[in-house]
Amino acid sequence: MILKKLAKKIVHEVRKLIEEDIIVANTDGFIIASTDQRRVGTFHEGAFITFREKRRLVITKDDEHKLKGVKAGINYPILFQNEVIGVIGITGEVEKVNPFGELIRKMTELLISENYFAEQFEWQSRAKETFVMDWIQAKEWDDSLLNRARILDVDLKVNRMTAIIELELFDLIISRDGWDSILKWFHTKRNDIVTRWGNERIVILFAYSDSQTKEKIHETLNALLSFIKSQFGVSAIAGVGQVVKSLEIQNTFRQAERALKVAKQKQTIIFDEELTLEMILDELSPKTISDYITRTIGPILTEKELLLTLKELFKQNHSLKNTSDQLHIHINTLHYRLKKIQEYTGQNPTYIHDLLIMYLAILLLDDYTKINK
Repeated sequence: MILKKLAKKIVHEVRKLIEEDIIVANTDGFIIASTDQRRVGTFHEGAFITFREKRRLVITKDDEHKLKGVKAGINYPILFQNEVIGVIGITGEVEKVNPFGELIRKMTELLISENYFAEQFEWQSRAKETFVMDWIQAKEWDDSLLNRARILDVDLKVNRMTAIIELELFDLIISRDGWDSILKWFHTKRNDIVTRWGNERIVILFAYSDSQTKEKIHETLNALLSFIKSQFGVSAIAGVGQVVKSLEIQNTFRQAERALKVAKQKQTIIFDEELTLEMILDELSPKTISDYITRTIGPILTEKELLLTLKELFKQNHSLKNTSDQLHIHINTLHYRLKKIQEYTGQNPTYIHDLLIMYLAILLLDDYTKINK
């Protein structure tokens, strides 16, 4: 049976082709959508006959006095998977509307098919998202997880590499059709799994093999990010974990999350195996991070000019000339600021030991606490 929301969509789309009034009725003969709102909810005897006899029904002016709720025109049965699921009617002179009738019936059935497959795709996408979430959190596989894997045709035997893509949406909202186009772009091999992850992320569980190399995965992700940019004007980044057995999927997922943090800073695709210092920083607790920042650069957190100078110094690889140029200050002013930093923090930016301490503090400040200048 056709739902009211879909029936309204059908009427809206068909009205673009013809000016005549249109009705869509359910299998009980009641009008559920119409260009004439006064007819919605009324019984249409012609539609009921069309459904019962599963044939086209021409309604004449004389029939208007014989059949309840009808107007002259033509009714067509709407077929889906060889079953009549509703009726579409066109009001008007038969000679005038008949040339459009078959075309409109086929268009209606096409709209219904597209809606059905879109809903099936949506259901499968949500089912996969829930399954992957449970899979990542599961410490061991129970019968429920194994059964769902079988239903969704997920191979739990192959090794996996997780990629997490994050879209920089800001205030933009991507429609369901937009998300469908993104997910359908990813032409997965049989064992690859792709699913939407919340409102701004996509998770891909690559089935790793000799043919599915890191280079090919990087190439695939680059192409997908380019597609997203061209279609929606949205930049995206990606973090990729290492290869693990399917039973250890949570490890590669966590690695992908860690790589994603670095990808946000560098605005590119980052593989976890490329990380070094970030591996250590990721293991620190929020309390340790907070305490470390307080003990090191805490005194200059409110000194915006000094904090900016220290950040730029690291950005310019400790080149005093480049730092002063970028800050548009005289080199003597830079020396003065560095001296002030030493006075405030007790750390000397010219000593490598103290420099390392402050560099770690800046990394933690920018990448983990999200306290910006």
